[in-house]
Amino acid sequence: MKIHLTFNKVVKILILSDLVFYAGWGLFNPVFAIFVTERIKGGNAFVAGMASAVYALTLALLRVPIGMLLDACPSEKDDYFSMVIGLFIASIVPFAFIFTKTPLGVYVLQGIHAVGMALSLSGWTAIFTRHIDKGKEATEWSLDATSVGLGSGVAAAIGGWAVTKFGFSTVLLFVGVFGLVGSVLLLALRNNIKGVFDHGLHFSFHDIFNKEKQ
Repeated sequence: MKIHLTFNKVVKILILSDLVFYAGWGLFNPVFAIFVTERIKGGNAFVAGMASAVYALTLALLRVPIGMLLDACPSEKDDYFSMVIGLFIASIVPFAFIFTKTPLGVYVLQGIHAVGMALSLSGWTAIFTRHIDKGKEATEWSLDATSVGLGSGVAAAIGGWAVTKFGFSTVLLFVGVFGLVGSVLLLALRNNIKGVFDHGLHFSFHDIFNKEKQ
């Protein structure tokens, strides 16, 4: 039995974007509770738990409605825009965490993060499923999960060290940068998603010149 580890461009970019984005959040997620207790006024274990609950519940409640909405749209461009815009929203959150000082601020940012991830994940899974290589479904889903797991695991160790060395603000800055890089990588798919930048304006200077001659 031969195993060919060659994948199409869409799958490659989606996996790479996931790797970069989740590696960024891997720097911060393991020390989130410490961030809350040390940097947030009145922050404690309860605040950290509530913040995690806000994120998890908001994400869970939004996934199905957003998924149904995207499925109701016939083209793939709605999935693409949901994926890109959602990931961009989630990538802005770490920069805002740098300036957050209150539990309410943490809850709001966790909610915004969840909204962004709900949009992104709903679009991402739709596009990944649609473009997955036939006969490599298990391999490509596993490769994405493995890359995210490895990236997050390595980043967690680095993040813990970086916080003790440089502080939370520096780490959050890197989380945001990694997230934005992951978002920008998705722009490489703009020509592979049918209808994304197709506004029906198909013309060329050659066509205009020929019409003028007529």
